[in-house]
Amino acid sequence: MNKFEEFQVVAGQNGYAEVNEYSAVGSIWFRKTTPDQGSDAHSRLCIDSITDSATVFWTTLPAKLNSKTFRTISSLKDWFGSTSRP
Repeated sequence: MNKFEEFQVVAGQNGYAEVNEYSAVGSIWFRKTTPDQGSDAHSRLCIDSITDSATVFWTTLPAKLNSKTFRTISSLKDWFGSTSRP
């Protein structure tokens, strides 16, 4: 299994479902199936095969967008494993 596929597996294991809203060559978008805590917004995750990375996008305050990019599968898993993450 390549890194792109491994990122997809980790996304699915952490409550993200693939969406086709923003299709681009070399990337796949996912949406968290449950809204962020205290919000109606759903976190998003983009897996990019060109940069071999995954970026999570989430909101913390109204109109405050946060993001974090991961280059390794283990760092994404560790981040999802922490208690205060989307």
